Amino acid sequence: MKKIILFLLLLSSLYADARPYIGTHIGVYNETFSGVDTTNASTVANLSVGYGNRKSYAVEFSLNYLNNNAQIFSTSNKDGNRLGFDIDLIKAFDFNSYIFPFVKVGFGSGIQTIERANQNSLSYGSFQLALGTYVPLGEHFDIEAGYEIRHLSYEDVNLGTTRKSYTSVMNTLYLGINYRF
Repeated sequence: MKKIILFLLLLSSLYADARPYIGTHIGVYNETFSGVDTTNASTVANLSVGYGNRKSYAVEFSLNYLNNNAQIFSTSNKDGNRLGFDIDLIKAFDFNSYIFPFVKVGFGSGIQTIERANQNSLSYGSFQLALGTYVPLGEHFDIEAGYEIRHLSYEDVNLGTTRKSYTSVMNTLYLGINYRF
């Protein structure tokens, strides 16, 4: 019982300054597919909700919308846009300067509309790693700038008599703003 109480006290001290926050960011991405000689480059928008401290740890849930400019999976038109959901753990570092660099690691899933005879949507899973920095604009606002690399694994595409699986790597540069309560 003493160990549980000690653990809870330690955990509460880690999150003593933690607060909820909301944020949004926009960025540009370049996606390279394995086994396909096509790339996809476009924009991404993100809305996130998190809990933590910009000087130490945080957990973040985000909804992202990826604009698509390529035809990889569809037979007639370009593929549809993507809608995804991510969960990230963030470790920020306080070096007694005005900026707070961070490392973000997480996973996610999403869906993309496609046009095929036997399939009209495609699910995917992702694992992502990001490096960036928070630049405080006062007590409640901060700017977030970062670079993210994301590995995506897609549901098998139904080709009629066979099925084919795809993977891709996405590199994203983004800039956003957060409001901390």
